[in-house]
Amino acid sequence: MKRRTLLAAGGGALVALGAGLTVTRPDPQTGLLPGAAYAQSTDGALPDVMEMVQGDPNAAVEVIEYASFTCPHCATFHANQYQALKENYIDTGRIKFVSREVYFDRPGLWASMIARCKNDIDFFFAFSGLLYEQQQNWLASGDPATIIEDLRRLAKTAGLDDATLDACLSDAAKAEALFTWYQENADRDAITGTPSFIIDGQKYSNMAYDEFADILDEKLG
Repeated sequence: MKRRTLLAAGGGALVALGAGLTVTRPDPQTGLLPGAAYAQSTDGALPDVMEMVQGDPNAAVEVIEYASFTCPHCATFHANQYQALKENYIDTGRIKFVSREVYFDRPGLWASMIARCKNDIDFFFAFSGLLYEQQQNWLASGDPATIIEDLRRLAKTAGLDDATLDACLSDAAKAEALFTWYQENADRDAITGTPSFIIDGQKYSNMAYDEFADILDEKLG
């Protein structure tokens, strides 16, 4: 499990180089970034964040995954346990599977903004698969500007064009909404590492598929 200080705790700025996007720590009273201009609703609220759900939304058992696109353990989970879970529990409608991102670092937020660019669940999960599969490649340089360009190249293979990517990566309101949403989720569910799972309200750490299946089978009866 990847354990780091959560992004919120650092208090420093988050800058998407080359994208014109700056995210600083939200004001503790308003939850908003100081001095930023937002495309907010008329009541001043940030945009809603779409829950990314697979399987039967009315299934008796809900599994919430907390993962970071930059976490190698998350990539391993998605290459292995997740594939079996998808085949045996998600695609069969036995569980509701909710994917929630954790932002330990700037590249994780950038990747999430691209994955959520179309506000489309199918695109989100398809692009998430690419992000995990190609994780070592787009993170390899360690240089923020290069990572942004590598993410853009990967996004183009998924059908996004430059204009769409520019709009997604410069959407300060969405970035702030995602960051605030992440903080609220992580605080509420006491998320300190990834991948973590909330299964019908109970938190679990990363585990082998057989352990996962045993827990789900017990809950499903």
